[in-house]
Amino acid sequence: MSTNYAFVRPIARPCDHLRENGSVTSATRQPETPAPTVPPRLIATDLDGTLLRDDKSVSPRTVAALAAAEQAGIEVFFVTGRPARWMDVVSDHVHGHGLAICGNGAAVVDLHGGPGLHRFVKVRDLARENALDTVRLLREAAPGTVYAVEQTYGFHQEPEYPKLHLEVPDSIAPAEKLLAPDGATAGEPVLKILAYHPHIDPDAFLATARIAVGDRATITRSSPSALLEISGPGVSKASTLALSCAERGISHEEVVAFGDMPNDLEMLTWAGRSYAMGNAHPDVLAAASGRTVANNDDGVAVVIERLVRERRNRL
Repeated sequence: MSTNYAFVRPIARPCDHLRENGSVTSATRQPETPAPTVPPRLIATDLDGTLLRDDKSVSPRTVAALAAAEQAGIEVFFVTGRPARWMDVVSDHVHGHGLAICGNGAAVVDLHGGPGLHRFVKVRDLARENALDTVRLLREAAPGTVYAVEQTYGFHQEPEYPKLHLEVPDSIAPAEKLLAPDGATAGEPVLKILAYHPHIDPDAFLATARIAVGDRATITRSSPSALLEISGPGVSKASTLALSCAERGISHEEVVAFGDMPNDLEMLTWAGRSYAMGNAHPDVLAAASGRTVANNDDGVAVVIERLVRERRNRL
Protein backbone atom coordinates (compact mmCIF):
# COMPACT_ATOMS: atom_id res chain seq x y z
CA MET A 1 0.00 0.00 0.00
CA SER A 2 1.40 3.39 -0.92
CA THR A 3 1.74 6.07 1.71
CA ASN A 4 0.92 9.75 1.54
CA TYR A 5 2.17 11.68 4.54
CA ALA A 6 2.19 15.34 5.40
CA PHE A 7 4.52 15.31 8.40
CA VAL A 8 3.74 17.83 11.13
CA ARG A 9 5.81 17.90 14.30
CA PRO A 10 3.95 18.28 17.60
CA ILE A 11 3.26 21.85 18.61
CA ALA A 12 2.79 23.03 22.15
CA ARG A 13 -0.02 25.50 21.43
CA PRO A 14 -2.67 24.39 18.97
CA CYS A 15 -3.74 27.75 17.51
CA ASP A 16 -4.79 31.26 18.39
CA HIS A 17 -8.43 30.31 18.93
CA LEU A 18 -7.95 29.24 22.54
CA ARG A 19 -9.34 30.16 25.90
CA GLU A 20 -8.35 33.15 27.99
CA ASN A 21 -5.21 31.61 29.48
CA GLY A 22 -3.79 30.84 26.02
CA SER A 23 -3.91 27.07 26.31
CA VAL A 24 -6.28 24.18 25.97
CA THR A 25 -7.40 23.26 29.44
CA SER A 26 -9.38 20.53 31.15
CA ALA A 27 -10.67 22.81 33.90
CA THR A 28 -14.09 21.75 35.11
CA ARG A 29 -17.33 23.56 34.37
CA GLN A 30 -20.70 23.23 35.98
CA PRO A 31 -22.90 20.96 33.85
CA GLU A 32 -25.76 22.83 32.29
CA THR A 33 -27.40 23.21 28.90
CA PRO A 34 -25.21 25.69 27.01
CA ALA A 35 -26.92 28.77 25.64
CA PRO A 36 -27.04 28.87 21.82
CA THR A 37 -25.16 32.16 21.51
CA VAL A 38 -23.13 31.61 18.33
CA PRO A 39 -24.55 29.54 15.45
CA PRO A 40 -22.46 26.36 15.11
CA ARG A 41 -20.33 25.80 12.03
CA LEU A 42 -18.72 22.51 13.05
CA ILE A 43 -19.68 19.45 15.11
CA ALA A 44 -16.81 17.44 16.59
CA THR A 45 -17.82 14.06 17.93
CA ASP A 46 -16.00 11.17 19.52
CA LEU A 47 -17.01 7.71 18.30
CA ASP A 48 -16.82 4.87 20.86
CA GLY A 49 -19.17 5.48 23.75
CA THR A 50 -20.43 8.65 22.07
CA LEU A 51 -21.64 8.51 18.46
CA LEU A 52 -21.53 4.70 18.26
CA ARG A 53 -23.79 2.46 20.23
CA ASP A 54 -22.21 -0.20 22.42
CA ASP A 55 -22.48 -2.73 19.57
CA LYS A 56 -20.32 -0.31 17.49
CA SER A 57 -23.17 0.49 15.11
CA VAL A 58 -24.36 3.89 13.88
CA SER A 59 -28.10 4.03 14.42
CA PRO A 60 -30.45 5.10 11.60
CA ARG A 61 -31.44 8.15 13.66
CA THR A 62 -27.78 9.17 13.98
CA VAL A 63 -27.13 8.63 10.26
CA ALA A 64 -30.06 10.92 9.46
CA ALA A 65 -28.89 13.55 11.97
CA LEU A 66 -25.36 13.63 10.54
CA ALA A 67 -26.73 14.08 7.03
CA ALA A 68 -29.11 16.82 8.20
CA ALA A 69 -26.26 18.72 9.83
CA GLU A 70 -24.15 18.66 6.67
CA GLN A 71 -27.15 19.68 4.56
CA ALA A 72 -27.69 22.61 6.93
CA GLY A 73 -24.10 23.75 6.38
CA ILE A 74 -22.64 22.42 9.64
CA GLU A 75 -19.48 20.37 9.07
CA VAL A 76 -19.10 17.13 11.02
CA PHE A 77 -15.68 15.92 12.17
CA PHE A 78 -15.20 12.49 13.71
CA VAL A 79 -12.54 12.95 16.41
CA THR A 80 -11.44 9.64 17.84
CA GLY A 81 -8.69 7.63 19.47
CA ARG A 82 -9.19 4.98 16.80
CA PRO A 83 -6.53 4.38 14.16
CA ALA A 84 -7.44 5.07 10.54
CA ARG A 85 -7.91 1.37 9.76
CA TRP A 86 -10.76 1.20 12.29
CA MET A 87 -12.72 4.00 10.62
CA ASP A 88 -14.69 1.83 8.20
CA VAL A 89 -17.62 1.89 10.63
CA VAL A 90 -18.23 5.57 9.77
CA SER A 91 -16.68 5.87 6.30
CA ASP A 92 -20.09 5.62 4.66
CA HIS A 93 -21.37 8.54 6.73
CA VAL A 94 -18.83 11.22 5.86
CA HIS A 95 -20.00 14.13 3.75
CA GLY A 96 -18.25 16.93 1.92
CA HIS A 97 -14.70 17.19 3.25
CA GLY A 98 -14.59 13.55 4.40
CA LEU A 99 -11.96 14.23 7.08
CA ALA A 100 -11.57 12.61 10.48
CA ILE A 101 -9.12 13.17 13.32
CA CYS A 102 -7.68 9.82 14.42
CA GLY A 103 -5.29 8.56 17.06
CA ASN A 104 -6.28 11.24 19.60
CA GLY A 105 -5.09 13.96 17.25
CA ALA A 106 -2.02 12.20 15.83
CA ALA A 107 -3.47 12.15 12.30
CA VAL A 108 -6.02 13.82 10.07
CA VAL A 109 -7.34 11.26 7.60
CA ASP A 110 -9.37 11.59 4.40
CA LEU A 111 -11.95 8.81 4.55
CA HIS A 112 -13.02 9.11 0.93
CA GLY A 113 -12.38 6.01 -1.12
CA GLY A 114 -13.65 3.49 1.37
CA PRO A 115 -11.92 0.73 3.35
CA GLY A 116 -8.17 0.47 2.85
CA LEU A 117 -7.94 3.66 0.79
CA HIS A 118 -7.75 6.23 3.58
CA ARG A 119 -5.22 9.00 2.94
CA PHE A 120 -3.21 10.70 5.67
CA VAL A 121 -3.58 14.46 5.27
CA LYS A 122 -1.67 15.46 8.42
CA VAL A 123 0.56 13.44 10.74
CA ARG A 124 1.71 14.69 14.17
CA ASP A 125 4.02 11.91 15.22
CA LEU A 126 5.67 10.92 18.48
CA ALA A 127 9.43 11.31 18.09
CA ARG A 128 11.22 8.03 18.72
CA GLU A 129 13.54 9.61 21.28
CA ASN A 130 10.51 10.76 23.27
CA ALA A 131 8.87 7.37 22.82
CA LEU A 132 11.88 5.48 24.16
CA ASP A 133 12.18 7.85 27.14
CA THR A 134 8.49 7.37 27.87
CA VAL A 135 8.73 3.58 27.77
CA ARG A 136 11.72 3.62 30.12
CA LEU A 137 10.23 6.04 32.62
CA LEU A 138 6.87 4.31 32.77
CA ARG A 139 8.48 0.89 33.20
CA GLU A 140 10.32 2.31 36.22
CA ALA A 141 7.23 4.00 37.67
CA ALA A 142 4.84 1.10 37.04
CA PRO A 143 6.66 -2.24 36.76
CA GLY A 144 4.67 -4.75 34.74
CA THR A 145 3.59 -2.24 32.08
CA VAL A 146 3.48 -3.72 28.57
CA TYR A 147 3.34 -1.84 25.28
CA ALA A 148 2.02 -1.74 21.74
CA VAL A 149 3.06 0.71 19.03
CA GLU A 150 0.60 2.30 16.60
CA GLN A 151 1.97 3.60 13.30
CA THR A 152 0.30 5.01 10.22
CA TYR A 153 -0.03 1.63 8.52
CA GLY A 154 1.31 -0.74 11.14
CA PHE A 155 0.51 -2.17 14.57
CA HIS A 156 3.19 -3.84 16.68
CA GLN A 157 3.25 -5.16 20.23
CA GLU A 158 5.30 -6.77 22.95
CA PRO A 159 4.90 -10.52 23.58
CA GLU A 160 3.05 -9.95 26.89
CA TYR A 161 0.63 -7.35 25.52
CA PRO A 162 -2.92 -8.78 25.78
CA LYS A 163 -5.28 -9.35 22.87
CA LEU A 164 -7.27 -6.15 23.34
CA HIS A 165 -7.76 -5.09 19.75
CA LEU A 166 -8.94 -8.22 17.91
CA GLU A 167 -6.22 -8.00 15.29
CA VAL A 168 -2.97 -9.77 14.53
CA PRO A 169 0.06 -7.51 15.08
CA ASP A 170 2.47 -6.93 12.23
CA SER A 171 5.36 -7.85 14.52
CA ILE A 172 6.04 -8.86 18.13
CA ALA A 173 9.11 -7.57 19.95
CA PRO A 174 10.13 -5.53 23.01
CA ALA A 175 9.09 -1.88 22.73
CA GLU A 176 12.70 -0.75 22.85
CA LYS A 177 13.41 -2.78 19.72
CA LEU A 178 10.22 -1.65 17.98
CA LEU A 179 11.05 2.00 18.62
CA ALA A 180 14.75 1.87 17.82
CA PRO A 181 15.74 4.54 15.25
CA ASP A 182 17.23 1.85 13.02
CA GLY A 183 14.61 -0.82 13.77
CA ALA A 184 12.30 -2.61 11.38
CA THR A 185 9.50 -0.06 11.96
CA ALA A 186 11.66 3.02 11.35
CA GLY A 187 10.16 3.67 7.92
CA GLU A 188 6.84 4.92 9.29
CA PRO A 189 6.03 7.55 11.92
CA VAL A 190 4.83 6.53 15.36
CA LEU A 191 1.32 7.86 16.01
CA LYS A 192 0.95 6.66 19.57
CA ILE A 193 2.06 4.09 22.11
CA LEU A 194 -0.42 1.96 24.03
CA ALA A 195 0.61 1.11 27.58
CA TYR A 196 -1.31 -1.55 29.50
CA HIS A 197 -1.09 -2.64 33.12
CA PRO A 198 -2.96 -5.72 34.36
CA HIS A 199 -3.47 -4.62 37.98
CA ILE A 200 -3.37 -0.85 38.52
CA ASP A 201 -6.57 1.22 38.75
CA PRO A 202 -7.02 3.01 35.37
CA ASP A 203 -7.17 6.56 36.75
CA ALA A 204 -4.27 5.89 39.13
CA PHE A 205 -2.23 4.51 36.22
CA LEU A 206 -2.93 7.67 34.23
CA ALA A 207 -1.86 9.92 37.12
CA THR A 208 1.31 7.89 37.70
CA ALA A 209 2.24 7.98 34.02
CA ARG A 210 1.75 11.73 33.68
CA ILE A 211 3.98 12.42 36.68
CA ALA A 212 6.67 10.01 35.50
CA VAL A 213 6.77 11.12 31.87
CA GLY A 214 6.27 14.86 32.27
CA ASP A 215 6.32 16.90 29.07
CA ARG A 216 7.95 14.21 26.93
CA ALA A 217 4.54 13.05 25.71
CA THR A 218 0.79 13.57 26.03
CA ILE A 219 -0.90 10.75 27.97
CA THR A 220 -4.62 10.05 28.18
CA ARG A 221 -7.07 7.16 28.34
CA SER A 222 -10.36 6.14 26.74
CA SER A 223 -10.67 2.50 27.80
CA PRO A 224 -12.38 1.24 30.96
CA SER A 225 -9.26 -0.87 31.57
CA ALA A 226 -5.78 0.36 32.57
CA LEU A 227 -4.83 1.14 28.97
CA LEU A 228 -3.07 4.45 28.33
CA GLU A 229 -2.69 6.20 24.98
CA ILE A 230 0.57 8.12 24.56
CA SER A 231 1.06 10.76 21.83
CA GLY A 232 3.58 13.46 21.03
CA PRO A 233 3.92 16.55 23.25
CA GLY A 234 0.99 18.89 22.70
CA VAL A 235 -0.87 16.36 20.55
CA SER A 236 -4.49 15.86 21.55
CA LYS A 237 -7.92 15.79 20.03
CA ALA A 238 -8.29 19.44 20.97
CA SER A 239 -5.04 20.71 19.50
CA THR A 240 -5.50 18.98 16.14
CA LEU A 241 -9.15 20.03 16.00
CA ALA A 242 -8.02 23.61 16.70
CA LEU A 243 -5.56 23.41 13.81
CA SER A 244 -8.25 22.07 11.48
CA CYS A 245 -10.68 24.80 12.55
CA ALA A 246 -8.05 27.52 12.08
CA GLU A 247 -7.47 26.29 8.53
CA ARG A 248 -11.20 26.78 7.90
CA GLY A 249 -11.55 30.12 9.67
CA ILE A 250 -13.76 28.55 12.35
CA SER A 251 -13.45 29.83 15.92
CA HIS A 252 -13.87 27.65 18.99
CA GLU A 253 -17.14 29.46 19.76
CA GLU A 254 -18.56 27.96 16.54
CA VAL A 255 -17.73 24.36 17.52
CA VAL A 256 -20.04 21.92 19.29
CA ALA A 257 -18.22 18.88 20.75
CA PHE A 258 -19.36 15.53 22.15
CA GLY A 259 -17.44 13.00 24.27
CA ASP A 260 -17.48 10.48 27.08
CA MET A 261 -13.94 9.73 28.32
CA PRO A 262 -10.83 11.53 29.63
CA ASN A 263 -9.26 11.72 26.16
CA ASP A 264 -12.16 14.05 25.24
CA LEU A 265 -11.64 16.51 28.10
CA GLU A 266 -9.46 19.08 26.31
CA MET A 267 -11.72 19.05 23.24
CA LEU A 268 -14.83 19.56 25.36
CA THR A 269 -13.38 22.49 27.27
CA TRP A 270 -11.96 24.09 24.09
CA ALA A 271 -15.22 24.01 22.14
CA GLY A 272 -17.73 26.82 22.51
CA ARG A 273 -20.42 24.28 23.40
CA SER A 274 -19.84 20.75 24.60
CA TYR A 275 -21.93 17.78 25.67
CA ALA A 276 -21.04 14.88 27.93
CA MET A 277 -22.88 11.67 27.17
CA GLY A 278 -25.18 10.24 29.82
CA ASN A 279 -22.73 7.33 30.11
CA ALA A 280 -19.66 9.58 30.46
CA HIS A 281 -16.75 9.37 32.89
CA PRO A 282 -17.30 11.62 35.95
CA ASP A 283 -14.50 13.99 34.90
CA VAL A 284 -16.21 14.47 31.53
CA LEU A 285 -19.56 15.15 33.14
CA ALA A 286 -17.86 17.84 35.24
CA ALA A 287 -15.97 19.41 32.32
CA ALA A 288 -18.62 19.66 29.60
CA SER A 289 -20.91 22.67 29.42
CA GLY A 290 -23.95 20.49 28.72
CA ARG A 291 -25.22 16.94 28.94
CA THR A 292 -27.15 14.67 26.64
CA VAL A 293 -28.51 11.15 26.97
CA ALA A 294 -26.39 8.02 26.63
CA ASN A 295 -24.82 6.75 23.42
CA ASN A 296 -27.28 3.84 23.25
CA ASP A 297 -30.10 6.40 23.31
CA ASP A 298 -28.64 8.41 20.39
CA GLY A 299 -27.49 11.30 22.56
CA VAL A 300 -25.49 12.95 19.77
CA ALA A 301 -28.44 12.77 17.36
CA VAL A 302 -30.75 14.33 19.99
CA VAL A 303 -28.57 17.44 20.16
CA ILE A 304 -27.84 17.65 16.43
CA GLU A 305 -31.56 17.55 15.64
CA ARG A 306 -32.07 20.52 17.96
CA LEU A 307 -29.14 22.41 16.43
CA VAL A 308 -30.53 21.92 12.93
CA ARG A 309 -33.98 23.12 14.04
CA GLU A 310 -32.42 26.23 15.61
CA ARG A 311 -30.51 26.94 12.42
CA ARG A 312 -33.62 26.63 10.28
CA ASN A 313 -35.55 28.93 12.62
CA ARG A 314 -32.93 31.63 12.14
CA LEU A 315 -33.32 31.59 8.36
